[in-house]
Amino acid sequence: MISHDEVGAVPPSTLAWVSRQLEDGERIVRTEALPGGITAETHRLTIGTPDGGTRHLVLRSYVDPFYVEHAEDSLNREVGALTLLTGTGVPAPGLVAVDPTAAHCAYPSLLMTHLAGRTVLDDEGLETRVPLLARQLVAIHALRPAERPREYVALTTADTVVVPEGADAAVWAAAIDVIRRPVPPWKGRFLHRDFQPGNVLFEVLPSRPAGARITGVVDWAVTSWGPADLDVAHCSVNLALLHGPAWGLRFAEAYEEAGGVPAAAASERLYWRVRDALASSEEVQSVSRPWREAGRTELTTRAVEQRLDAYVTALMDSLG
Repeated sequence: MISHDEVGAVPPSTLAWVSRQLEDGERIVRTEALPGGITAETHRLTIGTPDGGTRHLVLRSYVDPFYVEHAEDSLNREVGALTLLTGTGVPAPGLVAVDPTAAHCAYPSLLMTHLAGRTVLDDEGLETRVPLLARQLVAIHALRPAERPREYVALTTADTVVVPEGADAAVWAAAIDVIRRPVPPWKGRFLHRDFQPGNVLFEVLPSRPAGARITGVVDWAVTSWGPADLDVAHCSVNLALLHGPAWGLRFAEAYEEAGGVPAAAASERLYWRVRDALASSEEVQSVSRPWREAGRTELTTRAVEQRLDAYVTALMDSLG
């Protein structure tokens, strides 16, 4: 009998598909829903081995009808990224199997190896983790794939920005004007495109928080080719919303200290960082929910909107 947690049990057809991917004599003994997903449900599967031991796999399934519509493309992109990352030194999951059209599973699904570690969203130890995040992102951008992923897509435009209630109208108007400008010239890099604390796993010993190390980078479904500044901007705004505007600004500095090369001109760096910050205004509710579920209960939608307003103001003050 398989032991399930109470939330989001894996459908029988999906379990049957997973079972067919296992080694002879192995069986699924437990499924456990993992927190933090926005676009998909993720489960850790405990696999019993013939010698009486266990190992773990990770299953991600696109369940929400909106995301199911785009699942085939997302899963195929992630498969390509995981295949490319094999042997590069970037700590990414290994591909086990994929069912992008739900031909066998209840929903489009991806089966991967399990990485040690956990996401860390607390303020404690942040001064240690930020440089680690920066160095990891520099390593990702240093990859030179034989086959480039598709070019990045930025959906937010100056006319679609959602200005948070109570935000500084003048500052936001000026920020919106920044992204009305033509896209700056950029040098292509391999991008994760959703590099942020929720997609990075750490090993942190309670007795030595300063000795943290990164054990994995996950969720490669939107891997793209584009300017390094896009990944820097995205991680910066997430740090700003999680920990305060100063940490968003600090990450950009840490990236350069780690050897990363952003756009040369301050106006170009401002363009990318403002663009990602304004795009985040459309997603405050969806991104803050998993943070609260992970224990950051103070990060209400309103509180995150206020931090975003403060971060946009800080960007315009520091780079404008």
